[in-house]
Amino acid sequence: MPRKYKITFAASAVQDLEAIRRWYANQQNPETGERFLEQVLSAVERLTDFPEIGRIVPEFGIATLREIVHPPFRIVYRLDKPRIRIVRVWRSERILNMP
Repeated sequence: MPRKYKITFAASAVQDLEAIRRWYANQQNPETGERFLEQVLSAVERLTDFPEIGRIVPEFGIATLREIVHPPFRIVYRLDKPRIRIVRVWRSERILNMP
């Protein structure tokens, strides 16, 4: 059985999720925003058993920086054994820029 990884969220990822929720609420469609957030959390939970399921982020080519594409968003995470750190949740057409 695969090893369980602990998942944490960077402040930037939490802010991204809050902004997504606000955007859907401002569009008079809060149910869609809530449903999306549930789907994102479900996708993230799968990482505890399968941490390398995400592809390597193409902009960087670093094996420990990965992403799950959940249209229309990218869930970007760092694989730092035994921890997975969710760093961004961005629109999938956006080019990732990290400091």
